[in-house]
Amino acid sequence: MTLDALFHADPFFLAAFAAALLATGAVAGTLAGLLGVGGGIVIVPVLFNLFPLIGIPEEVRMHVAVGTSLATIIPTSIISARAHYRRGGLDTALFWRLMPAVLVGVLIGSWLGSGAKGEVLTLIFGVVALLVAANMALRPEGMTLADNLPGGILRHLIGMVIGGFSVVMGIGGGTLSVPILTAFNYPIRRAVGTASALGLVIGLPGAIAFILAGYGRPDLPPASLGYANLLGFALIVPATMLTAPLGARLAHTISPVWLRRAFALFLFLTAARMFYSLS
Repeated sequence: MTLDALFHADPFFLAAFAAALLATGAVAGTLAGLLGVGGGIVIVPVLFNLFPLIGIPEEVRMHVAVGTSLATIIPTSIISARAHYRRGGLDTALFWRLMPAVLVGVLIGSWLGSGAKGEVLTLIFGVVALLVAANMALRPEGMTLADNLPGGILRHLIGMVIGGFSVVMGIGGGTLSVPILTAFNYPIRRAVGTASALGLVIGLPGAIAFILAGYGRPDLPPASLGYANLLGFALIVPATMLTAPLGARLAHTISPVWLRRAFALFLFLTAARMFYSLS
């Protein structure tokens, strides 16, 4: 199907496509509240695999998936962070200590990622997701690298890694910050709550960068603002905003062990699918 045929397609196809985007938003919102991942870990691979169905060119589909995901992370992170804050799951002191370095990483990652080839973005997404999944699944329960998060230069480097790789992947930061914080003996529920707030620091400047980088390209799908697709945004965001508080409630009722295992399994499946797309 070509891009021009999108709005003239079979109504059942369009209904199914819209339903898939709404379902994506519902799952992404729940995971945003549950795992602090900003939903991007769901949105990016789903959009990446849905876009070929409507004829979006290979050259831009990963960029549009990442840019659209970053845009949806903005409202989702706000809702999720507020829900965690009300339940005492957001460490504001830790947020302010990490935020400047995360922002620097976002700016660097936005500059590099928005100009990289789609295959590079896909490869980075798959590799990082696989590494995080292996860490969460194989790291012995209770094993930590240190009793506390380091300070000084090392803490700034950690923040920059979280921000830089997250914006390139189109994710909200929890995919990296949750396992990193728990590796430094940080309680997973407070790690999840803090990660949800960092999602806004990543999503807002990241989305702006991808919008500017793709502005005026002739091969973008309909209803796009740069690399951010407004149609996908409009369908995904309401579902994520409705379900993010549900995920935040579940995060405070599910065992941390099962929370960690579910996170690892989902990341592993996501990484496998992205690697397959490169073959």
